[in-house]
Amino acid sequence: MLKSGILNPSILSLIARVRHTNILVIADRGFPFWPQIETIDISLVDGIPTVNQVLEALLPAVDLGKAYMAQQFKEVNPAEVVAERQRILGGIDLTFEDHEAAFKKRVPGAIGLIRTSDTTHYSNIILVSA
Repeated sequence: MLKSGILNPSILSLIARVRHTNILVIADRGFPFWPQIETIDISLVDGIPTVNQVLEALLPAVDLGKAYMAQQFKEVNPAEVVAERQRILGGIDLTFEDHEAAFKKRVPGAIGLIRTSDTTHYSNIILVSA
């Protein structure tokens, strides 16, 4: 029986299948459903869990090379919220791009999507394995 780290069997199965350059999306509660992408919905109530909480749980378990977020995340959220996301990502290369023109176009290439209950505007993140 698992007693530490990620305990959710669906998430464990998903991250075990992540290979070099695979894409994984962690989405907020309002992110559109993509029928062609395996989606693990871990939403409970507003704000539990958040994208940041899921990131903090995943980062020790996966080797990430880069991440993408919507430019709008920086534009509509307080500087402290942006700084906290960058702190959590540490040295992972983070690129901000337009939500509609670029970010959403990357999503169909993902092997999986984890939906959270995050209510932070544009909190979605695309993770690319190293």
